[in-house]
Amino acid sequence: MFSRKILVITAATTGLFLGIGIYTFLYAKGYSYITDDPEACANCHSMNPQFNGWIKSSHRSAAVCNDCHTPQGAAAKYYVKASNGFWHSFYFTTGWYPDNIEIKQSNIDVADDACLKCHQDIVDMMKRFKDNNEKISCVRCHTSVGHFD
Repeated sequence: MFSRKILVITAATTGLFLGIGIYTFLYAKGYSYITDDPEACANCHSMNPQFNGWIKSSHRSAAVCNDCHTPQGAAAKYYVKASNGFWHSFYFTTGWYPDNIEIKQSNIDVADDACLKCHQDIVDMMKRFKDNNEKISCVRCHTSVGHFD
């Protein structure tokens, strides 16, 4: 049997999470991150340079943010979106957000795999001239593709 104290703590915790959820999905436009709309990425002002760069790039006619920055498959896509969204929100809210956004290795891997969806034939041709089968990182050399300043 639950005591009154446990009931109050449970109600308070539930209310806290419900409040944070409502704030995130309504006030902070969290619902927009479920879509593929590139403007959702610009909800946070720290992403405006990347969004404005994408607007000017040739990739604008071929891909939206999710095409390059999320893996294939609904579960993997929304896991990456939720993880990145949580950490972006956490660092922004705490003030620990770096002035210059740097992509993490896990997101580089996602972007590299996305490059191959459209450019596998080019990569295969490049591999003919390499001595080994090491993975080629597209992002290593093409850091501003899709985000020209």
